[in-house]
Amino acid sequence: MVIPCIDLMEGKVVQLVQGREKALEGAPALEMLERFEPFPEIQVIDLDAAMGKGSNETLVGELARRARCRVGGGVRTAAKAKALRECGAYRVIVGTSAFTKHGVNHALLAEIASAVTPERLVIALDSRGGRIVVKGWTESIDRTAEELVRELEPYCHGFLCTYVDKEGMLQGTDLAWFRRLRAATAYEITAAGGITTIEEIQELGELGIHAALGMAIYTGRLDLVQLAQL
Repeated sequence: MVIPCIDLMEGKVVQLVQGREKALEGAPALEMLERFEPFPEIQVIDLDAAMGKGSNETLVGELARRARCRVGGGVRTAAKAKALRECGAYRVIVGTSAFTKHGVNHALLAEIASAVTPERLVIALDSRGGRIVVKGWTESIDRTAEELVRELEPYCHGFLCTYVDKEGMLQGTDLAWFRRLRAATAYEITAAGGITTIEEIQELGELGIHAALGMAIYTGRLDLVQLAQL
């Protein structure tokens, strides 16, 4: 499955390079949602909420009511996760708050899973330099995604795994890393970060891994009509 991404900052659809530098702005969010109508699921990330710099709550709610969306960004409490589900989010993505300095934040994940059910929870495993990164990819913990994925399984439906080293750079992703992740868990995996070609998407598909696409779509590198047919 191909999952188009809508990343929101100050009410606008944007694409960032490695989570820092804004590379471009897309069309208005509702227009992008219409373009993505052929796809079964859309990924919506509130970057302002993720960075603790505000919120796009109203817009996120509007998108979630109109399409099947997995929504993330700033989900730090069970109440926030529940609120996203109540506003229409099909699934909720939890990133930074899923971890402590030393590993898994079991207490909080148990609360969130109880609030929204594990079937509606996706945990983000963002990796740079082989280590999990958190807080907008500004800090790392000394554990790998492969090491922690089994420990996270009781709380969620699947994992959003971003190869941060190539995020937004249109230089390809690390298929070897995704093969290791696939070997580590039978749960649903969605790959993100640097995916640039149809061939990469097909290889991921052969592994039973979904592809979340941002920059390759917004720059026109990949064609939406062709992607919808995969």
